[in-house]
Amino acid sequence: MQNKQQMKNFVMGLLRDNLPVTYFYHTPEHTLYVIEKSLEIGRHEQCNDKELELLNLAALWHDTGYIRTYKNHEEESCNLARLYLPEYGVPSADIEKICGMIMATKIPQLPKTKLEEILADADLEYFGTSDFNSIADSLFKELQHINPLFTETAWNQAQISFLKKHHYFTHFCKEFKEPIKMKHLEKLISSWG
Repeated sequence: MQNKQQMKNFVMGLLRDNLPVTYFYHTPEHTLYVIEKSLEIGRHEQCNDKELELLNLAALWHDTGYIRTYKNHEEESCNLARLYLPEYGVPSADIEKICGMIMATKIPQLPKTKLEEILADADLEYFGTSDFNSIADSLFKELQHINPLFTETAWNQAQISFLKKHHYFTHFCKEFKEPIKMKHLEKLISSWG
């Protein structure tokens, strides 16, 4: 992959320069986190170097669509990936795999391949971490800025509903993240359920 670091710098610049400051969750840091987690999960799921490279690219581009739209940003992320990835020598067959992974992060998540499952899990991996509350708070703050009438009670009800429906796809997340996620859900239900 030619110019890998240049591409990363380009995408990070795109996000830094174009995302609204009121996006407290969908930030360049979130993108870096998803890259890190997709590679971590990918290694646990026995991905080869080519698969890890595709995961890295999909994670890098997965939220770029937010620079243009909030709703259906995944489609826009794919449009941007299709526009720019050829400039970095990425073959069109790989671009389509990358877009499949990006679309697998759309809620409800419906991944069809192992790599799509990994990126979908990486995007919501924080559910099964000790950082759950602080990350969830940043998402609430972002959503509240979009809809000022969105209350903390409504947010917590939405979180309970979402966590009840959510499930991880990869063996790694099922084993190591699901139990922690369930503890967060229990705590939310006892406080807000």
